[in-house]
Amino acid sequence: MYDSVEEKRPYGQGDASFQAAGGFDGIKALVDDFYAAMDTLPEAAHIRAMHPADLSTSADKLTRFLCGWLGGPRLFSEKYGPIAIPKFHQAFPIGPAERDAWLLCMKVAAAKQPFADDFKTYLLEQLYVPAERSRSRD
Repeated sequence: MYDSVEEKRPYGQGDASFQAAGGFDGIKALVDDFYAAMDTLPEAAHIRAMHPADLSTSADKLTRFLCGWLGGPRLFSEKYGPIAIPKFHQAFPIGPAERDAWLLCMKVAAAKQPFADDFKTYLLEQLYVPAERSRSRD
């Protein structure tokens, strides 16, 4: 008799990261907690001020971006078109302090998720890349 054992794919391979994040619903919860952190952390007040009062579109865009970025469906481009992180963020004064405040909000949000600890670490390490690409100044 043959026992089929499905190997766990490493994060970043196929949709492994998307699945580790809980799919769309898990990513939506992460994004909701991310913006809650941005609304409450004093260290994030300056980046919160760069966002509109109503965060619903921002949250939708980030959720959809993260779905595709984590190997799931490309929901951002389906609704909003091509992703141009650096070009979009050029209009905002984003330097290392703003990048780090954004990452802090993600760290706080990730800590609240039921993700595996190794996935939380992986996610935060990987999120540095788009956060750094968003910088428009030194």
